[in-house]
Amino acid sequence: MMDWAIWFVLAGLAIGVELFTGTFYLLMIAVGLAAGGGVALLGGALEWQLLVAAAVGFIAMGVLRRSGFGKMRKDDAARDPNVILDIGQSVHVDQWNNVDGTQTARIRYRGAEWDVELAPGSPVQAGQFIIREVRGSRLIVSHQ
Repeated sequence: MMDWAIWFVLAGLAIGVELFTGTFYLLMIAVGLAAGGGVALLGGALEWQLLVAAAVGFIAMGVLRRSGFGKMRKDDAARDPNVILDIGQSVHVDQWNNVDGTQTARIRYRGAEWDVELAPGSPVQAGQFIIREVRGSRLIVSHQ
């Protein structure tokens, strides 16, 4: 098999695996492999093929990393209303309890008992609150 065909087959395999993983990094490796195939197609030596494939792959991965598509957001899901539909909903708290300096309460919400914690900076008083975050089975709320 010709050198350029091997490069392009490897690039195609990387794209195929990329479809199952959902990360864009394998796609950037595939771009590097395709660049190596391009050098092979132009008749470049194996050393140049490897050098171009590695350089283009690393540069493409660096560009992806800086673009924002390659960055993983870890803590945003707990505050994202597109992920947790309870965020933004209103709840009523009758009484707050001070536990180790944290204001907590127990409320009935959606047919179940929930632990509620008051977000920093919110006034400690009974009334209506908005769910701002969900940490496990604890609702973090702030005053409307």
